[in-house]
Amino acid sequence: MPTSRVTRRTFLTSAAAGAAVVGFPLPLRAQPRTLKVGAIHPVTGPLAEVGQLQRTHAQLAVNDINAAGGVKSMGGARLELLTGDSESKAEVARSVTERLINDGAVMVIGGFHSGHIMAMVPVVQQRRVLFIIEIGAADVITRSVAQSVREGKQKTQYVYRIFPSTSTFGARAVQNMTAVFRETKTSPRRVVVMYTNDAFGKPQAEAFVGAVKAAKPGFEIVEVIAYPEDAKDLSTEVSRVKALKPDILSPITRPATAVLLFQELARQRVDLMGVVSPGAPGMTQPRQLEILKENLEHVLVSVPWPNPKSARTQKVGEEFGKRTGGKSMDETAFTYDGIQVAGDVLERARSTDPDALVEAIRKTNFANPIMVSAGPIRFDDGGENLAATTAMVQILKNKPQVVWPKDAAQAQLVFPRPKV
Repeated sequence: MPTSRVTRRTFLTSAAAGAAVVGFPLPLRAQPRTLKVGAIHPVTGPLAEVGQLQRTHAQLAVNDINAAGGVKSMGGARLELLTGDSESKAEVARSVTERLINDGAVMVIGGFHSGHIMAMVPVVQQRRVLFIIEIGAADVITRSVAQSVREGKQKTQYVYRIFPSTSTFGARAVQNMTAVFRETKTSPRRVVVMYTNDAFGKPQAEAFVGAVKAAKPGFEIVEVIAYPEDAKDLSTEVSRVKALKPDILSPITRPATAVLLFQELARQRVDLMGVVSPGAPGMTQPRQLEILKENLEHVLVSVPWPNPKSARTQKVGEEFGKRTGGKSMDETAFTYDGIQVAGDVLERARSTDPDALVEAIRKTNFANPIMVSAGPIRFDDGGENLAATTAMVQILKNKPQVVWPKDAAQAQLVFPRPKV
């Protein structure tokens, strides 16, 4: 009987198989390293609904980047989301930022509430960690950092925003409102502004008022009414609105006060051509739609929004719906683009060195955002996204629908609001 010749290859193969059988570990190939990205959102507290939606978008984006091969320039490094809950409190947002950086976050995204973001900014600047603001509008956030850099108080700007600033919101709101009135051949004249008196609402209202004065669009703001961020009753403020007899009410709300406002408008039977917001949360989120139902019907909001005509947006939206029990995407989808920009920056930086990341983000030209955009995401010297813009969204049959600009519109706009 012939004897079999044992070669080195067959010996190694047999040995490996034997080792697996008896439980000895096999040598493993080097695995791609993990890059930690901190994501800080208000997952509990009054802003919990939007924070939870942001977190879902962040995880979807991380999953998509990893499924596509991770950060290829760094050997296929995978992104890992380090999540932090600001609890809808500025002081917590600051401490959570410190914790995530200590836990190894190479960059941070997040915010939502401008006051929370302003508490986070000194931390990232001091710790030299890139901060991408995906949602948060107050002009002062980036301007204060840019000014400090120009004056030599700080060497480098680590804060960049892809979301529209309050100035952009104001200008785009006037443009969108003018387009809606022109398209519907209507001529509203009198506008009353209501706003939540906080770090978002006050500058947002001021930007809108300033944009109206500058543009002279054919309508004027006859009154501006502030109310507390934590208001429990808006009956007095709504009575003032009713007495002023405006054509348009332009509210800047938080989600909780949006419920108070629209219930009170219905209770007092305020007669308006329409409600047209220059941009705010509270009129397009699933929870508010569920509570307010017909009280939100035909409301118009000039707000950042996913592009319904984009095949990529549709694909992300389908997965988002699966994870949220059928919810549609809204302005919180900017968080998805924020993570995608973070991945793009890491890809081009080929490093987690803070200065390399800053150099890379300054050269960003991200061409395929899922949001309605004025072009590729690019940043100016102050850290603002030059392509940030808004769409006009209308609540139709209890669902937010893009009605302007035309190239992104998915429904025909209705104005004035039909009489009940």
